[in-house]
Amino acid sequence: MSKHEMREPTFLVLSALADGPKHGYALIAETKDLSGGRVKLQPGTLYGVLDRLREDGLVEISGEDVVDGRARRYYRITDVGAVTLAREADRLAANARQAMSKLRLRAAQAGA
Repeated sequence: MSKHEMREPTFLVLSALADGPKHGYALIAETKDLSGGRVKLQPGTLYGVLDRLREDGLVEISGEDVVDGRARRYYRITDVGAVTLAREADRLAANARQAMSKLRLRAAQAGA
């Protein structure tokens, strides 16, 4: 993964995998839940994200099974993926702290 900020769908997919392996449909549902319903990944988008994450070594296939005659592939975050996710979460949290600090200053100046 590049040193640039991560796109939100990528961040959400890695976040969804942080607590354990999941298959595609579960990832779609969890990313929607994690985003409060704002992000609704389509299968093509999800699998594009997963392919890029696999190429970057952030996600790997953890297994497959067959459910109702259909193959279901499970994905898991790698150690490198977990470190990358933690760094991105820290970056976003630092940005949010800075924004909130500026907003508090603005409110204080408006009240003065």
